[in-house]
Amino acid sequence: MQMARLACTGLILAVSGAERLHAEPLYTVADLGAALGRCWTPPQGFKDSFVTLRFGFRGDGTLMGPPRPTAIEVNGDEKQRQAFVTAATEALQNCVPLEFSKSLSDEIAGNVFTLQFKSAE
Repeated sequence: MQMARLACTGLILAVSGAERLHAEPLYTVADLGAALGRCWTPPQGFKDSFVTLRFGFRGDGTLMGPPRPTAIEVNGDEKQRQAFVTAATEALQNCVPLEFSKSLSDEIAGNVFTLQFKSAE
């Protein structure tokens, strides 16, 4: 099962899933974590690997800038390591823009999040 953890100001959520996002607004940080988890499909052939990305959102649901890796643990050579990091970064970037409710937008805009992308195996 693929897992991702979203942390924001001390709150950590575990999320998983493979279904596509729908256009309903997100109302809570838990909704945000679940939506981001649905965007991640781990690349094949990786075992016991993860990358943690750091990023922030604007109120309109777009990223404030490119996600930055903060922790990388990938079993394999440098090429495999980069492939895993790229897959996670692209998954996050392809997930946005998200639609936030007004209250969620006000709550999270400008905050820093971390999200851990894990291998499926």
